[in-house]
Amino acid sequence: MKFNQFTFLFCGLIMCSVVSNAQVRTTFELSDEWKFFKDKSDLAYQKDFDDADWESVKVPHDWAIKGPFDKEIDKQNIAIVQNNEKIATEKTGRTGALPYTGEGWYRNKFTLPNYTTGQKVLVIFEGAMSEPQVFINGKKVGEWGYGYSYFYFDITNQVIADGPNTIAVQLNNRALSSRWYPGAGLYRKVQIVVKNNESIDQWGTYVTTPFISPELAKVNIKTKVSGENIQLVTHILNTDGDTLATDRSVTPFGDEFDQNIKVANPMLWSPESPTLYTAITQLYQGKNLKDEVSTRFGIREINYDPKMGFSLNGVVRKFKGVCLHHDLGPLGAAINRAALRRQLVILKDMGCDAVRSSHNMPSIEQLELCDEMGLMFLAESFDEWARPKVDSGYHRFFDTYAEKDVVNLVQATRNHPSIIMWSAGNEVPDQWGSEGAKRAKWLQDIFHREDPTRPVTVGMDQVKATMQSGFGALLDVPGLNYRLHLYKEAHEAFPQGMILGSETASTVSSRGIYKFPVVQAKMKQYDDFQCSSYDLECCSWSNVPDEDFVLQDDMPWVIGEFVWTGFDYLGEPTPYDTKWPSRSSYFGINDLAGLPKDRFYLYRSRWNTTDETLHLLPHWNWEGREGETTPVFVYTSYESAELFVNGESMGVQRKHTETPQTRYRLMWMDVKYEPGSIKVVAYDQKGQAAAEKEIRTAGEPHQIVLEPDRTVINADGEDLAFVTVSVVDHQGVPCPTASQQLKFAVTGAGNFRAACNGDPTSLEMFHLPTMKLFSGKLVVLVQADHKAGEIELKVSGENLKPASITLISR
Repeated sequence: MKFNQFTFLFCGLIMCSVVSNAQVRTTFELSDEWKFFKDKSDLAYQKDFDDADWESVKVPHDWAIKGPFDKEIDKQNIAIVQNNEKIATEKTGRTGALPYTGEGWYRNKFTLPNYTTGQKVLVIFEGAMSEPQVFINGKKVGEWGYGYSYFYFDITNQVIADGPNTIAVQLNNRALSSRWYPGAGLYRKVQIVVKNNESIDQWGTYVTTPFISPELAKVNIKTKVSGENIQLVTHILNTDGDTLATDRSVTPFGDEFDQNIKVANPMLWSPESPTLYTAITQLYQGKNLKDEVSTRFGIREINYDPKMGFSLNGVVRKFKGVCLHHDLGPLGAAINRAALRRQLVILKDMGCDAVRSSHNMPSIEQLELCDEMGLMFLAESFDEWARPKVDSGYHRFFDTYAEKDVVNLVQATRNHPSIIMWSAGNEVPDQWGSEGAKRAKWLQDIFHREDPTRPVTVGMDQVKATMQSGFGALLDVPGLNYRLHLYKEAHEAFPQGMILGSETASTVSSRGIYKFPVVQAKMKQYDDFQCSSYDLECCSWSNVPDEDFVLQDDMPWVIGEFVWTGFDYLGEPTPYDTKWPSRSSYFGINDLAGLPKDRFYLYRSRWNTTDETLHLLPHWNWEGREGETTPVFVYTSYESAELFVNGESMGVQRKHTETPQTRYRLMWMDVKYEPGSIKVVAYDQKGQAAAEKEIRTAGEPHQIVLEPDRTVINADGEDLAFVTVSVVDHQGVPCPTASQQLKFAVTGAGNFRAACNGDPTSLEMFHLPTMKLFSGKLVVLVQADHKAGEIELKVSGENLKPASITLISR
């Protein structure tokens, strides 16, 4: 199948309760009043089982995130093939050292509001970690294998009309089932849908536009339905809620209506202008409204061309993307919209315009936010196919579930405007040989069958093998994970005319930590198990950012990159995966708390083309290094700058092409440390001073400072404020090496949810109201409850002036 031109309109399905003459559809989330038990139970499936002694939890819920950290949990003695390891070694923090393994049970009760005899009832899961078995009123209604998959069951025959009904979910996480922290439990939404027999099918709406021009877009809406003697009415609304067009269709083709609707003067969706429309789809039987769904969508055109590369709405561009694991740091895997939004706000400020869900299906909330905020999305499916990476991985399910999982992924999400490509897998061992190529084609054909509007890629690390087997040649877009030395050879060998950097960099660093001497190194280790933030250290298979920048800037056939990773994540503590207590990654551009590392500004200086960037490193508190060489780096959007140490000029540096580093960084390698200050002055193209930045040597820590990301949050029991906590000296100078133990107290209309300092070696638990500063900072998460009012956070520490802040919940 060729993908010379993609011109389509996409929508994100939003299910909601709608009343029009009669209650036509009710959707409610099962979030509160769950009971949880972490162990085996032979009788917990029964309707009247006594769960009074079980823990009360809210869903989404991650049973493992409260720990404790333990090096014995899921300890793996393995040689990681993806890292070119030949000899097995003991890996103690590979899956985060948190207690995700074992069996767990969830139980809840629900009634069916407005239910009438003859209606359908569905239960929908957007992810359950893992191997869920679902029981309604003591009867098993179904099971699933993959913990990241969306799935649903028809429970019409098991529910009791006047209730109450009991739902029980058994989950089982096996040891050696993951390469990173997967989380555990009902970590995404659980919903009940009640609707008429005459209704729109689950994930049954599919919207494209076969034609877009400045004057009009032809909107094609295919809607799968159930029922006899029915007709479909669709209204399209703009962002103000004004009706732009209406279409009535009285003749379905089998079980599917096919409508074409004109939208005049369409506003196109893009990262710069993420305009969304709404389609209201109504199913009638005679004059009786039987079902209604609301669908948000965006109109946009994508094109993958062997000569031009990737274009959006006719404009050629390259992906400035990051890979994201699904955990949310101190919240674990449990989905939270405020935490997701904060991540995307940070990425947008960096100039990022795309996200890859690595290496699994994304949450619906993440896709909805990308639609709203304007980030393109590479939606990935699997980390394993039929050949294993870990003993209990997805290969156990591949033959039985792979097609069902792909179908559910595509049907549930294909209408989001943010999704611009599918990924069928990541670094799968099946890259070797003809059988792997056949599997790649089989999966790609399923994606094409379910959605012919987007191309398919795979993140390939065995590039030579994929050249020989034909694996890489058959993909719509060949994705290379690292392997920069093979980009040109792959471009010549593969027929597609383009290469995607599906996973790049894997540079490692610890926020605020700097090591000497400053040299480029691979798999470098230090006694404190940290990595240097001079951003010159990477892994045996990877590289530093500047080397990717060269290919992105100089090779028109390279269509963009997805950096590993946007944020640190739990598990995979390379290069310290054999060193306890390292238990989370060092790869992130931002740390586990969401605080930017220096590398954030290197990417920002290149990616954010609308705002100036001027960032200076390292900090200037180096007692004991007086007179020693302490290089100073500047990451800036300007081409030249001058450095001053205590007022004395260290000279002007200009970006130049001698090395990848000198092309994208300004570096003064011979600076000698002396206390005081370092200041950089950036010059514009006319040689005029345009911006400056100064860092001063701090004295003893004196006072705590609080800075919230938001001061007003929603009183919905879920919303979060992220408060950055730092320490300054008597003159207000930030203390970059402060490590005091702090305590947190929240009163009023909210509660303390978690804290995180970004230290990959810290064994302090996130949910306890005390934590040490790391490199002078940490983040406190304050959560609203269900009542409006003021929320006060107080932070204190020994020999420090305390601080408090008032947030508003409404």
